[in-house]
Amino acid sequence: MVPSLRFSAASDVGRRRKNDDSGYAGAHFVMVADGMGGAPHGDLASAVAVQTMQRLDAPGRDDMLESLAVAVHRANDRLAELIEQDPATDGMGTTVTAVLFDGERIAVAHLGDSRGYLWHDGGLLRVTRDHSWVQSLIDEGRISEDDAASHSHRSLLLKVLDGRHDNEPDLTLYDVEAGDRILLCSDGLSSFVEHDRIATAMSIGSADSVAAELVQLALDSPSNDNITVLVAEVVAEDTTASEPLVVGAAAAPPRAVRSRIRNWAHRDEAAAPGEALLDPDVDPEELRYAPREPRRFQSLRRLALLAVLLALLIGGGIVSYNWTQTQYYVAEVDGQVAIYRGVQASLPGVELHHVYDETGLTLDQLPSFWRSQVVEGIAAGNLEDAQGIVGRLKSFARSCASDEEQSATSTRSSTRSGGEGQTGTVSGTTGSPDSSSDTKSERETTKSEQETTKSPARAKARNSTPTASEDTGDEGDTEVQDCSGATPSQETSP
Repeated sequence: MVPSLRFSAASDVGRRRKNDDSGYAGAHFVMVADGMGGAPHGDLASAVAVQTMQRLDAPGRDDMLESLAVAVHRANDRLAELIEQDPATDGMGTTVTAVLFDGERIAVAHLGDSRGYLWHDGGLLRVTRDHSWVQSLIDEGRISEDDAASHSHRSLLLKVLDGRHDNEPDLTLYDVEAGDRILLCSDGLSSFVEHDRIATAMSIGSADSVAAELVQLALDSPSNDNITVLVAEVVAEDTTASEPLVVGAAAAPPRAVRSRIRNWAHRDEAAAPGEALLDPDVDPEELRYAPREPRRFQSLRRLALLAVLLALLIGGGIVSYNWTQTQYYVAEVDGQVAIYRGVQASLPGVELHHVYDETGLTLDQLPSFWRSQVVEGIAAGNLEDAQGIVGRLKSFARSCASDEEQSATSTRSSTRSGGEGQTGTVSGTTGSPDSSSDTKSERETTKSEQETTKSPARAKARNSTPTASEDTGDEGDTEVQDCSGATPSQETSP
C-alpha cells in the first residue's frame, strides 16, 4: 500500500482582533499561509493563496517541484487580479509554506517566515529558511539565533506573495518514511516557542494531540500573533477518504465583501469545498514585509513630520509678523494724530501695531470729516506715505485756522465800518446831499470786501484727499476741506 498522510490542523486568533492565518491539510498536500497583518487585507491574501493552491491535493504528481512552483505563481496572479479590480487591496501579501507528498518524498515550497519542520529518526529538522532581514544577519554571522528573537527588525520580510513581485519560492525535496512527521506553522509558534520544546511535542501522541499541544504552548508564551499549526504523519495506510481540513481565514464563513472581490470568489476557477473569502478588516500589526519599516520608525517619522509642520507654522508666523512691521498707517492716540507701525488688526497675545510717531497735531484742529477718517485709520503704503498724509492733515489744519482768522478780522472790520457809517449819517442830515451818497457807496464797498475775504478758503475744492501721492511741498497751493468742526490751535488763533 502506498503511504499517505494522517493530518491535523488548528488555528487560533491569539491576542489579535482577527486571524490573518490560513491553513490546509489533506492526504497529499499541506500548507500554511500567514497574511501580513501590518498591510491591508492580510486575511484575504492568505485565504486566496490557500484556495488557489489546495488543488494540488491529489495523487499522481510527476514533477512535484514544478507543480508547486506553478501553483505559487498562480496564487500570485490571483492576488494581482484582486489588486487590479480593487485598488484598496494593494499592499496585501502573505507567506506560503507548502508540502506536496507522493508516498516516498515530500516537495517543499517556501516564501516568507512561516516554518516547515520534518520529524525524522528521533530528531526535528527545519526544512525552510526564513526570508527575513534577521535571517540574513544570522547567515552573515552578525547576530545569533538568540539575538534574532528580540531583534527590532525580526518581522521585516524580504520575500512574500504579494501580487506585485514575481518572487521565486525556495523548492526542496526530502525522502520520508512511515512514522515521519511534518510540521508547518506560522511564526506565532516558531518565534515564541523554543525549538527543543517543539521537538518534544512532536515526538509523542497523535497528530491531533501534537497540534493541540503546540497551539497551547504558543498561547502560554508571550506570543502576540495568530497561531496556526498543521501536523501530518506519514502512515502506511490509505487516508484519502478523510475530509481535508481548512483552518483560519480561509475557513471563515463569507461575509459582506466588496462586489469585485465577491465576483472573484464565485468564479469557476475558485476551488473546492471549504473555501471562503473574507471581507478584510484593517488590523494594526507589526509590519511583515521588506518595503515597510518597523513601527517604531513610523512613529519617529510621524514625529519628524509634526516637527517640520510646526517649524513651517512658526516660520510662516515670523515672516507674516515681520511683514506687518513694514506697514504704516495714520490714526488717533490720546486725541492726537499719530503714525502707527504695523497693521490695524489684533491677535491674542500678539501685538501687531504700535505708535511710531506722535505728530503733535490734535484732532480738534481737523475738519469733522478728516477727524473721523483719522479715528478709523488711514492706510499708508510705507513710512514716507504716512508722513505725507500727516503733512496734508497739518496743511488742512493751518488752512482752516487761517480761514477762521480771516473771518474774524473781516467781522471786526465790518463792525468798525458800521459805526463810522452811522456817524456819517447823523452829520449828513445837516450836510450836503453828496455826502449821503458817498457814505452809501462806502458801505457797499465794505460789504463787498467782506464777502471777498470770506469766500476763498470755503470755495476751494471740498473733496481733496490727504494722500502721499499729492505734492505737499507747496503749502500755498494746498486745498482744504470744509473746515466745519475745526478748532484753531493757540498758535493760529487770533
